[in-house]
Amino acid sequence: MAYSEELIAGKLRRWEKYILRFRLPEWEEIPNIGLYMDQVVMLLMGYLDYMPPELKEEQVVTAAAINNYVRKGIMPSPEKKKYYREHIAYLVMICTLKQSLSIAMLQKLLPVGRGEEAVRPVYEAYVRRHSESARFFVRQVRAASANILKHPDAGEDAVDNTEDLIASTAIVGGFARLLAEKLLLLDGCDLETGGSIEVE
Repeated sequence: MAYSEELIAGKLRRWEKYILRFRLPEWEEIPNIGLYMDQVVMLLMGYLDYMPPELKEEQVVTAAAINNYVRKGIMPSPEKKKYYREHIAYLVMICTLKQSLSIAMLQKLLPVGRGEEAVRPVYEAYVRRHSESARFFVRQVRAASANILKHPDAGEDAVDNTEDLIASTAIVGGFARLLAEKLLLLDGCDLETGGSIEVE
């Protein structure tokens, strides 16, 4: 593969600025007026518009996907075909987490069937964690791409080219998914019932 170093460096700088500015909607910013499916899809497309245009071959969320989440019990059913703040909060979490967790793992993570009073603190904590994780990841990418960005203080973890950066970020993504799933499987376990994070 042949990459233009200037193009990659410019893209990395723009990506960093965008990710650091991007934020999920706060609980109170989510409408609670009862939206129909097509309105929910449009709203979520606006909330989750962080995918680069060249990767938007598929919509972030579709009516069929939402119906599937309800059918599988990952989120509550709509009320008379209308979706409220609680439903949309679930969908924001589902759509951002499904990039790295399977539907089965999402069912273990989300507080399904516990009502709005239980969902709000989970959602608010999730929004904070999403922002903190974005900042953490930007720092990691900045360190890994220091040579590409021509930083004089590049550390030993800095890669030398774009191919290595792509491979490194993909590998980290795989490790992150594996760890998240292993930890989710430990729910209710202790050392005597099989609590181990060893890869099998």
